[in-house]
Amino acid sequence: MVVARADCPARRVPDGTPLTIPKDTFVTITQALGGNYTVTYNGQMVRVDGTDAEALGLEPELLSFPEPVDEQIREEQVWAALKTVYDPEIPVDLVNLGLIYDVAVDQSAHKVTIQMTLTAPGCGMGTVLVGDVEYRVKLVPNVDEVKVDLVFDPPWQRHMMSEEAQLETGMFF
Repeated sequence: MVVARADCPARRVPDGTPLTIPKDTFVTITQALGGNYTVTYNGQMVRVDGTDAEALGLEPELLSFPEPVDEQIREEQVWAALKTVYDPEIPVDLVNLGLIYDVAVDQSAHKVTIQMTLTAPGCGMGTVLVGDVEYRVKLVPNVDEVKVDLVFDPPWQRHMMSEEAQLETGMFF
């Protein structure tokens, strides 16, 4: 159990509704994975992004990029941000899980559109994962808007995982 040291942004699981955990509130950490935290707050399960962990007195996930030299979005920085988003049940990031199908950068609108899928169409954490992706990619310099399209064609399959992810999960055979 920890006490919030400052107001802390969070999202309710599984619907992703934003809320704020007020300063001086007790929360119970139920999971810490990929730099993100799942906590119980007022009887609700909520997700706190690791970049906001300091508000709970925890070590923050630092997602930093070099100072931009122009107004361009760097696609490699978008991919780097995506690699910091982990599936809440599998200790592997979304990129290595093979859940990110496409990243499109619209430089004139400062917008990033991402096509992603889930390991299963009925995954109850879909809204939370989409929120995690939006939150982290908005930290990339010059990104003003992030649009995530959740797609299920083609359906995700184990072979879409990187070899490293397959080894990590014991699914390499």
